Amino acid sequence: MSKARNRFYLLSLGCAKNDVDSVSMADLLSRAGYRQATAADDADVLIVNTCGFIGPAKQESVAALRDLAEHKRAGQVLVAAGCLGQRYGGVLAKAVPGLDGILSTRRWMDIVDLVTRLRARRDRAPIYHLPETGSVGMDEGDAPRAAVQGRSAYLKIADGCRRPCAFCAIPLIKGTAVSRLPDRIVAEARALVAGGVQELLLIAQDTTDYGHDLGLQDGLAQLLERLVGEVPEARWIRLMYAYPGAVTPRLIDVMAAHPQIVHYLDMPLQHGHRDVLRRMRRPANVEWVYRTLETMRAAMPDLAVRTTFIVGYPGETDEEFAALLKFVEDLQFDRVGCFTYSYEDHTPSAALPGHLPQAVKAARRDRLMELQQSISLSRNQAQVGRTLDVLIEGHGDGLSLGRSYRDAPEIDGMVIVEEMLPVGEMVPVRITGAMTYDLTGRVIGH
Repeated sequence: MSKARNRFYLLSLGCAKNDVDSVSMADLLSRAGYRQATAADDADVLIVNTCGFIGPAKQESVAALRDLAEHKRAGQVLVAAGCLGQRYGGVLAKAVPGLDGILSTRRWMDIVDLVTRLRARRDRAPIYHLPETGSVGMDEGDAPRAAVQGRSAYLKIADGCRRPCAFCAIPLIKGTAVSRLPDRIVAEARALVAGGVQELLLIAQDTTDYGHDLGLQDGLAQLLERLVGEVPEARWIRLMYAYPGAVTPRLIDVMAAHPQIVHYLDMPLQHGHRDVLRRMRRPANVEWVYRTLETMRAAMPDLAVRTTFIVGYPGETDEEFAALLKFVEDLQFDRVGCFTYSYEDHTPSAALPGHLPQAVKAARRDRLMELQQSISLSRNQAQVGRTLDVLIEGHGDGLSLGRSYRDAPEIDGMVIVEEMLPVGEMVPVRITGAMTYDLTGRVIGH
C-alpha cells in the first residue's frame, strides 16, 4: 500500500484533444505532490479520461473502467473523467459498479479537488463533479497543457463547438466554442519549441472557428501569422479539424506564404451529396469544396488533404452513396477516414427515419475504402523522386520510421527510411517507393 501512496494512474482514450486534457490533469496532480505510475497496481488514484463520441469509443471506455473497477483493491479510488462522464453521469456510475467519482470534461482542471474529496470521504457513495456550466473552462488558471509525443505537440487553441451537426454529441458534451487567448497560445508554442518540439499540431473541435468568441475575424489566419513571426524555430505547424465553408482566402494565402505551415489540411467533409449533408445539418454547398480545393491546390501544388466521411447515415439512398463515391473519385484526397453512422442519444439524427442495417453500412464503408486505396496509392506514387523532410520517430532492423509533411501522427502513413537514424532528427529523404499508405526512401547526403 505504501508503494502506491500519492501515486496516480491515468489512461487516456479517444482523440488528441483528450490527450491534451490528460496531460493537463497529470500536470496538476504532479504539482499537488502526486507521482504518475505506469501501472494501475502501483497507484492509489485511478483515472480514465473517457471518450463519448461514437458507440465503439464509448464501449472501449466502459470496458476500461469496468476492468479497473473489478481489480480495484482497498484504498484505491477510480475516477471517470472526460466526455462519457459528462454525458451520462449517474447512468455511467450504475454501469460501472465501484466507480468512485465522475469528473466533467468541462472541468478537468478540478481533478485535484475531486481526488482530495474522494480520499477524505467517509461513505462510499460516488461523487459527481459535473458543474452546470455552459462551456469548457479557458480562464488563465484553466489553460490546458500541450500533449507532447516525441518531437510533436498537440496544441489546443479552443475547445467546445457551436456547429449544429445533427449526428454529433460534442456540443452537448463540451458546450459552445471557447478560444484561448492568442498571447497564451504563442507563449506555450514558444516554450514547446524551446524544449525541443519540432511540430506543432493546432487542434480544436473546429480550428477554423478560432477567435469567433473573441471578436476576431479570420482568427486562425491571424494566429498563424503570429506563430510564424514569434516562434520562427518551429519547423512544422499543422492544421487539424478545419470546417467546410470556413477555409477563407486569407487562410489559404497565409498557408501558402509561410513554409513553416505545412501544406496539409485536415477537413472532415462527412459526405458528398447535398441532401445527406442537409440532413446532417452540415454545409451543403458541395460546389464550394470543388472550388476551394482547386484554389488551394493552385496556391500549394503539393497540398495533402485528409478528410473523413460517414456512410450509412439515416435515409442514405443508393444514389446518394453513389454520389459520394463520385465525389471521392473527383477530388482525389490523399487520406480518407470512413466511419459507419453511429446512433447517438439526444442528437437530431437519432429521430430521423430510414436507419440502415449495420451490414449495409459496413458494405458501404468497405466499398468507399476500396476506392480510396487506389487513389491513395496513386497519390503516393506521385511522390516517388521527390525529396521530403522526414521527422524520424523510431528505428530498428536497419530501418527508420518517420513522417513527412503529408502525414499527421497516428492517423496517416509513414516514411520507411533505409538507414538507422536518431529519433527526433529531421532529415531530407529521396522517395524511392510507394505503397497504399506508406512511402520508402533514402536519406540524401548519408
